[in-house]
Amino acid sequence: MTDTVVLPGASAITIADIDPALDLEAEIKRLRVEKNAVILAHYYQDGEIQDLADFVGDSLDLSRKAAATDADMIVFSGVRFMAEVAKIISPEKTVVIPDADAGCSLEDSCQAPAFKAWRDAHPDHLSLTYINCSAEVKALSDVIVTSSSAEHIINNLPKDQPILFAPDRHLGAYLKRKTGRDDMVLWPGTCIVHEQFSAREITRLKSAHPGALTAAHPECPESIVEVSDYVGSTSGILNFVHSSEASEFIVATEQHILHQMQKDNPDKTFLAAPGADGGCSCASCPYMALNTMEKIYLAMVNEAPSIHLPEDLRVAALKPLQRMLELAPSQKSAQHHAA
Repeated sequence: MTDTVVLPGASAITIADIDPALDLEAEIKRLRVEKNAVILAHYYQDGEIQDLADFVGDSLDLSRKAAATDADMIVFSGVRFMAEVAKIISPEKTVVIPDADAGCSLEDSCQAPAFKAWRDAHPDHLSLTYINCSAEVKALSDVIVTSSSAEHIINNLPKDQPILFAPDRHLGAYLKRKTGRDDMVLWPGTCIVHEQFSAREITRLKSAHPGALTAAHPECPESIVEVSDYVGSTSGILNFVHSSEASEFIVATEQHILHQMQKDNPDKTFLAAPGADGGCSCASCPYMALNTMEKIYLAMVNEAPSIHLPEDLRVAALKPLQRMLELAPSQKSAQHHAA
């Protein structure tokens, strides 16, 4: 856990203090009005949390949506780096997260001191950094990218500009293949969810469902990308399955995205891509799973765990985010769910 998170004080209520008979959904909705809060849920959250949220979507778009509201409090049900982005964009708002330990394997793999040393060793390289990183790493980067904006941004850089890409090596390798940029140096991080899918088991599943199309996130290894019909960001995958005429899909990303897919496409069938053992339990992010209804309630009551960023860090981290927004194509907005 980084020092950007302020934990609840000694007087805060805990899960042990919650009355088992309490209607958590009703209480959260009451607190949403009382605190003038907006509740954000990433696509990888439990379906119950997605249905409760004001907005469901990708991390950056959720933060932009929240910034556009008049809310005083942002409740970010996702992981820590996502809440940090919300605070970077909306410094005047209180930003709370349900669980302070909801981190990210990509963020953990790329610590700021090591990242700075890597940058210093490649002084002529432009640092394109995936948004799945800490505020400290963002502050050391030139441009932040998302899985939906990275290819466009790379293609619009000078052809002779060498690039550093961190922290996901699978996404970086995918972008190297797509853009033909052999001058990209990759940080060796990976997502613990996406690297566990099995190309062999996906191929077997495709044989059992010959009409199914496979959609994969570019954080997956190359072997998964090669057996997929579509590769894209979470929002891109959602758009693909919605617009496709196919009726059955194998989905190689965190399995909770299937909740939105099924809601938006009730007449279609969605299968979670299997891991090496043929099962699909590996497709659940343990960090995302730390968030629960009880913890959302407590975060709103206690107004903690909250995100605190020193202003110099916030401003430094904002610059590469702004640079991305200048370079990126327009993106579809997050889905809105009326409370």
